[in-house]
Amino acid sequence: MAKPISYLRNDALPTVKPGYPGNKLFGNEFANGEELFEPSFANLLKWQLSANPQKEEKKRDTWAPTVVDCAAAFASTEDMLVWLGHSCFLLRVAGVSLLFDPVLFSSLGLRHRHALPCLPEAIRSIDFLLLSHGHRDHLDEKSIKLLARQNPHMRVLSSLRMGPLLRDMVPGLPVQEAGWWQQYDLGPSSPLEITYLPASHWHRRGLTDLNQVLWGSFLIKAADKLIYFAGDTAYDDHFEAIEQRFGPIDIALMPIGAYKPAYMMAQSHVNPHEAAKAVNVLRAGHVVPMHYGTFALADEPASEPLRQLTEVAAGGMLRGELHTPAVGEVLRWRDWE
Repeated sequence: MAKPISYLRNDALPTVKPGYPGNKLFGNEFANGEELFEPSFANLLKWQLSANPQKEEKKRDTWAPTVVDCAAAFASTEDMLVWLGHSCFLLRVAGVSLLFDPVLFSSLGLRHRHALPCLPEAIRSIDFLLLSHGHRDHLDEKSIKLLARQNPHMRVLSSLRMGPLLRDMVPGLPVQEAGWWQQYDLGPSSPLEITYLPASHWHRRGLTDLNQVLWGSFLIKAADKLIYFAGDTAYDDHFEAIEQRFGPIDIALMPIGAYKPAYMMAQSHVNPHEAAKAVNVLRAGHVVPMHYGTFALADEPASEPLRQLTEVAAGGMLRGELHTPAVGEVLRWRDWE
């Protein structure tokens, strides 16, 4: 029997795309735009039972990102961008501190390949915690609990149906849920605009919650700058739609890792060449890669994603300027032309 179709959005928030009815649901499952995507168990089984053709290369590849201490960044008031590893960034914009997708601790199946650039206890003065989606390499319960204790005034900006999941971790945690193309309410005096935008991905944390929490990306507008955080995503036409709606992006934080084997990963993650295509479509002036080097999530060797993206840029095939910071390095993004 076909699943009933409905649409969902947060009616308390404005929708910036005219005529957009909300996120499409097949029964209780969110879709990728118009299409329902359910990861194939057969593909997972095939992956687990197949030999990785790059197994020995991956084993020999011990590269990891350089790490520098960034504890002082959390006591500063300067505007900056700091990569904390994987998809976690500190972004300070107009004096407001945003933290994206923090996973501060190793856990079963998610072992950090490099050190955190500061003690977790140093991560304070966070105004907004931005969570793109619910996968465990982006949303870690121990990290959420620690950050809530250390940042009692922190507010969470995330996706439809994320609130109950987070409040099971931290009762009373203030969570604002948005659907795609919806702008968060940051208050009348906020110097920022933050909009939740599409991504091509999926959700699962347990056995019974497939696609029941939405996934997406973020656009931060401050004065004359547009900063885009792509979350986890496959390549799809949402990049064109975002560019058509907002125009050229100034800074794109774009994932580049966890793409092999393609039959398993291509509908979840971009590879480095697709990432380059995406930022070119967005007409991004500056590109900061993420989602590589921290966890071993797929079959490619650790150094391959950044090496391939660097080769693309060196060949003149990347529209924007590529920035490849050390973990913990402070980037003065306000100085970028």
